[in-house]
Amino acid sequence: MDKIVMITGASSGFGKGCARRFARAGYSLILIARRLERLKQLQQELGGPQKVHIIPLDVREKKAVQTSLKKIPAAFSKISILINNAGLALGLEASQEANLEDWETMIDTNIKGLVYFTRMILPGMVERKEGYIINIGSVAGNWPYWGGNVYGATKAFVRHFSLNLRNDVLGKNIRVTNIEPGLAETEFSIVRFKGDDKRAKTVYKGTQPLTAEDIAEIVFWVSNLPAHVNINTLEVMPTNQAWGPLEIHREG
Repeated sequence: MDKIVMITGASSGFGKGCARRFARAGYSLILIARRLERLKQLQQELGGPQKVHIIPLDVREKKAVQTSLKKIPAAFSKISILINNAGLALGLEASQEANLEDWETMIDTNIKGLVYFTRMILPGMVERKEGYIINIGSVAGNWPYWGGNVYGATKAFVRHFSLNLRNDVLGKNIRVTNIEPGLAETEFSIVRFKGDDKRAKTVYKGTQPLTAEDIAEIVFWVSNLPAHVNINTLEVMPTNQAWGPLEIHREG
């Protein structure tokens, strides 16, 4: 394979799963995450510097994103697939009790980070008339739940940005897909509860959640469909998850 795949949030979870899946198929990779040591380990595992270029940075830092992406080696410069995976949830408090800094972090990561990478990579795809942008959204962008507030709102942005992006690139031979996972066991809940592993494990107790490998297989499948086929939005839940009843407050 001569295609280059760029993955944000590549050091864990869905991003790491996608890196391994595409590497198995022979793709070259650009892996982006904050944790350099994890990136180095993944680079070594998946073929070394010849096959894997790593960029340690925080997707919230606009100038760092712009500078780093302009310095990508020529051998990795023609990016065919961008997987905007970097994202997180923080806290599960009601809006009136939530930490404002947590809200800002979610907005800066889930929204700003995604648009920074899209804006930097998309022009090259348009020029080459070839490319695929896969955004990792969430069922939280479609279905509200108690404490989901800003996290759900950021994923609703991802959904509608993806749909509008499809219009912008019409006729450019560029595909756009928003993949929306439901309950999935990665480091997601550990991050949400700020390292409280015990609380994080209760989220998945008694369930068989999705895994990073499940989502990676879906991302790989979508990206390898015939070029005239575009999956606009794909919502996926584990079989043991569905939609809850509407909330009703009752007096007395």
